[in-house]
Amino acid sequence: MALNNRRGDLTPFDMDERPVRQHPLLMPLLWGAAYIMTARQGLHRIERIGTERAKPPYLVLATHQGFSDYLIAPRALFPHRAVYLSDMEGFAGYGKWLYRRGGCIGKRRYVPDIRVMNHLRYALHTLHQSAVIFPEARHCDAGVTSPLPDNLGQLCRVLGVPVAVLRIHGSYLANPFWDEAHTRRVRMQAQLRLLWTAQEVRSLPAQQMQQVLEEALSYDEYAYQVQQDLHIPPRAEGLHLPLYRCRVCDVSGSMMSSGAQLSCRACGSTWTLDALGVLRTAGGQGVRIPDWYAWERRRTQEEVRAGHYRVQCRVRVEALPNEHGFVKLGGGELTHAADGFTLRLDVPYPGLYDAFPLHLHTRELPSCQTEYNYRGRGACIVLSTPDCCYYVYPETPGDPAFQVTQMEFAAEALHAAR
Repeated sequence: MALNNRRGDLTPFDMDERPVRQHPLLMPLLWGAAYIMTARQGLHRIERIGTERAKPPYLVLATHQGFSDYLIAPRALFPHRAVYLSDMEGFAGYGKWLYRRGGCIGKRRYVPDIRVMNHLRYALHTLHQSAVIFPEARHCDAGVTSPLPDNLGQLCRVLGVPVAVLRIHGSYLANPFWDEAHTRRVRMQAQLRLLWTAQEVRSLPAQQMQQVLEEALSYDEYAYQVQQDLHIPPRAEGLHLPLYRCRVCDVSGSMMSSGAQLSCRACGSTWTLDALGVLRTAGGQGVRIPDWYAWERRRTQEEVRAGHYRVQCRVRVEALPNEHGFVKLGGGELTHAADGFTLRLDVPYPGLYDAFPLHLHTRELPSCQTEYNYRGRGACIVLSTPDCCYYVYPETPGDPAFQVTQMEFAAEALHAAR
């Protein structure tokens, strides 16, 4: 799929267009592809619990571990149609006409937009199609749930339809975000569970629904791997992207991965990934990937609280304003500090004079979108405004100052402390 915006068209994507019903001629193709591809990946059955208590349309909140989730959701809802909240790259990759008629609604990540809420209401109450949302807003980094929005309960109250949760296990283990290029054969499970009917949604407090949803959407894939006794051939290539900080010497950006090994170039420490997803030292001591990841998060939170966190590095920038693809904006400088992200271009780009320098304040940004190897172009972060998504890559690939997981942790900690 060619994603270069050869026209240089910077016209913002039309967020005002209402969603349309999934095209009836496309649905057999979508359902057939979803069934065949997920069966090949190890999913043979979807358990449905309580769905007899209420008929669709549902508001479906789904866990989000990997690309397979996009195929499991339509299979779980078969034979009913649905709309899906999606970011901008899908419109660029598949074309606006096809993507819209496949049921997708455009959304820029971490940008509040009342129009999206209106589109969801229209889809549910006028088109009478279920609406599927992946509230984590990104693939999980280390096999555990990403932070969830704190307004999910309120969303359920506003939309006023039956609410279901789609829980998926095995999607991350089959294609971990840090190594999506290599698929593992993993037994997958999925469960569609109706939590509340429309009448129950209207009667329950939003805070109570929020608590239930946070519990229902929580997962730990490495615990699932041990419980299911899933022995997966160990491959650690790419694991240095989420586990960027050495557990021994505490140096950030020093980690490397190759084969089944994760190592630190600063102190020489080495860990080997075993078949049950545990990293072990030469002496046999083990550490779980989610535990290492949680430790890194705490260390970044400590740096934020102490006022020591600051990242400044040279970058290259690409813009995704609409469905026509990416516009290369050239080099620049990225700063991430207590007041948020600031992005400057070396040379002003025609048509974007008012957009730069781009500053996204801490209070506006609950997190940031991260990519570990976006379409083979390398690690990047995505900073979005209502009119454009800016994909920011390090000028020098592998720059130790440009740690996307660390920036993700810091953005969340700074927003929480605002």
